[in-house]
Amino acid sequence: MHLRDLTHYLNELSENNNRPWFLWNKPRYDILRTEFVDTVAELIREMAKFDKAIAACDPKKAVFRFQRDTRFAKDKTPYKTHFAAGIAPNNKRKPSDGAGPTYYFHIERNGKLLFGAGEYIPPAARLKAIRQHVVNDAPGFAKMLKNKHLRATYGDLRHDEGKLQRPPKGFDPEHPLVDYLKLKSFFVWIEVDLAVNEPDKLVPQLASGFKDAFALVTWLRGVPENVDE
Repeated sequence: MHLRDLTHYLNELSENNNRPWFLWNKPRYDILRTEFVDTVAELIREMAKFDKAIAACDPKKAVFRFQRDTRFAKDKTPYKTHFAAGIAPNNKRKPSDGAGPTYYFHIERNGKLLFGAGEYIPPAARLKAIRQHVVNDAPGFAKMLKNKHLRATYGDLRHDEGKLQRPPKGFDPEHPLVDYLKLKSFFVWIEVDLAVNEPDKLVPQLASGFKDAFALVTWLRGVPENVDE
């Protein structure tokens, strides 16, 4: 896709984030969105080579809405300033939809590309199940964390949204993995400069990055729904 055109459009939108400007420039948006959907479709085909579970994912449903939900936000600007997609089996990409582990990426107006995978702030019941699985499958969890591809690209699990001060209720405060039990998300991500002049590199870069996170995705898919396993 035309990455330079996309970042130019998003930059202009950030300075004119209102409905009249958006409607006046909607032909530009429509072209860029179509290109983005096509890119996601190509990415899904590449990812299916190592993760067959997402092979049937609909690229149109993987792309996030461009309109912001401003109902409870102080910032009332109506549009996002990035293009984003979440790829998961069954076309579910939100924790509230029961998506489970998801591959996510977005392109920012400032020329940054963010991508990662896992479960970002899952619902309470799902988070409890993940924490219980950490305890019940401690060797498997520790092995996943040491995966050389995961660590080389992402390092450790992220805790940018914060973590509990104390172990969650019902979990051993002396457990050797207690720091992970305090996490609110089980997610890895990285932000890099977008190669706007080399658009053909985007899909291979994302596919490679997502493959490096496959160990985490696989472990999370093994979390039983029954937290009392």
